[in-house]
Amino acid sequence: MKKTVILAAAAMMLCSCGGPQWTKLFNGKDLSGWHQATGDSEYGVENGCIVGTYCVNKGGGNSFLVTDATYSDFILEFKYKMEATGNSGIQFRSFVRDNGRVGGYQFEIEGNPERGWGGGLYDEGVTWIYPLTYNQAARKAQKYGEWNQGRIECIGNHIRTFVNGVECADVLAVDYSDGFIGLQVHGTRDERMEGKQIFWKDIRIATGEGLEKYALPKDESVYQLNWIPNTLSEAQVSEGWKLLWDGETSKGWHSARAEEFPEDGWAIHDGVLEVLGGDGGESVRGGDIVTDEMYENFELSVDFKLTKGANSGIKYFVRPDLYDPGMASAIGCEFQLLDDQRHPDAKLGKDGNRTLGSLYDLITSDKSEAGFHLNQWNKAVVKVDGNHVEHWLNGVKILQYDRNTPEFNEIVAGSKYKNWANFGNHAKGYLLLQDHGDNVFFRNIMIKELPAAKAE
Repeated sequence: MKKTVILAAAAMMLCSCGGPQWTKLFNGKDLSGWHQATGDSEYGVENGCIVGTYCVNKGGGNSFLVTDATYSDFILEFKYKMEATGNSGIQFRSFVRDNGRVGGYQFEIEGNPERGWGGGLYDEGVTWIYPLTYNQAARKAQKYGEWNQGRIECIGNHIRTFVNGVECADVLAVDYSDGFIGLQVHGTRDERMEGKQIFWKDIRIATGEGLEKYALPKDESVYQLNWIPNTLSEAQVSEGWKLLWDGETSKGWHSARAEEFPEDGWAIHDGVLEVLGGDGGESVRGGDIVTDEMYENFELSVDFKLTKGANSGIKYFVRPDLYDPGMASAIGCEFQLLDDQRHPDAKLGKDGNRTLGSLYDLITSDKSEAGFHLNQWNKAVVKVDGNHVEHWLNGVKILQYDRNTPEFNEIVAGSKYKNWANFGNHAKGYLLLQDHGDNVFFRNIMIKELPAAKAE
């Protein structure tokens, strides 16, 4: 999309309130400068507010009232209030897709205090970009049944959101460069939602050069997510992160069976490392790949995307030199990657210990709040500090354990790894991406090594 800012001059009014020059996007009287892009819900103006009214879904899906103008870089401020218990949102850098549905970034407006996603960042109709699992404190920022103050800072590839002055999301992303701003009334089939309303007012925007100087001070406790493929942000570099894959070549990786990278079964394209689909056989084609270096204490982060029915894994403390090279897959502790709904392995093992995010065949993960998305990018993190290990999925810790303990050794003794001496207890090992014969994608593979002093 072109980077443009088109202003409907008759509908917009400039005001000088100190700091940036603000333009009112809503005149408080009518919907000049706006039009309805999709959906069956009705929009109107009452008492200086834009009002969206929920209707039981008649097949039109979500409804969006959108600006006639499109915007690229801006600071947007607005107030909102919900009667409903569902959810809504503010679209930005958005557009109508070929299928007639709206796409683009969405500032989440929350109607459910138990979920508490208000101010999180969503890719409309696709997946979460910044769920507030990454910022638990912000889940309490939005008030329910009352007016809230929202703010979006969208400057270049840097996006930040705020609710009532609390920083919620901090994201680096390059998916969308410009588009309209939209007000969502979410589609519903719940009869109790019929006639419920959501209100917006005091909608204003600042555009032009020099927006950076008007950005609010950074809350250093808010974690920044970098979704720019195969790059490190300044914050990540300062924290000690390093890329394990450059996004273009096989440098740093080789076959678990040989010194070279596999000639078959893997593909590198468009910043993605792909396991090519086959018959689901374990290491039938290219086989597993491992890092050139071994690691001891670290935090490993890998973005992955699973296709329907896919099986794969991220392994650590892998020591191919200690195991039979003729085995299908190298042995190590495994962060299981699996489509739990379709792959039969999810029903094997004990108590779900072969499901997504589990320590394969050993410890079952708890993904109840992790929000996994099939065919979309998800983020797996393994943290190893001495003997203490944690698995994280999309910002949620889903399991933890301590190795080199009687408890861990007892679990291993009851697993498929019982005959492998010292399984999981090695001081260091290689990192591995598994070829299980299913189509799986990886990117943003990075590591932060922890000081040996932290090890127990």
